[in-house]
Amino acid sequence: MPKSSGPLHKTGRLLRKKPRERGKLGLSRLLRQYEPGSKVVIKIEPSVHGGMPHRRYHGRVGEVVGRRGKAYIVSVRVGRSNKTLIVRPEHLMPHTG
Repeated sequence: MPKSSGPLHKTGRLLRKKPRERGKLGLSRLLRQYEPGSKVVIKIEPSVHGGMPHRRYHGRVGEVVGRRGKAYIVSVRVGRSNKTLIVRPEHLMPHTG
């Protein structure tokens, strides 16, 4: 039988939540606002599938460029090039550093 090759294959360990983190998402994570130019960390929230970036960007730091509807446009440096991602706020956290 051929292996699965969907966008979430090989993400079982990466997207696993600890037992006390399971359940509904807190409102503070949903309602957080980011200004253009602010630094954010992409931390994928596995319970929300909408606006989820690819797993290769999990843990990366990017800069908010603007908004597109409910989502944010985030510029991430990958090697020598910049990638533009459209990510919903559930998958973002402010960068402290």
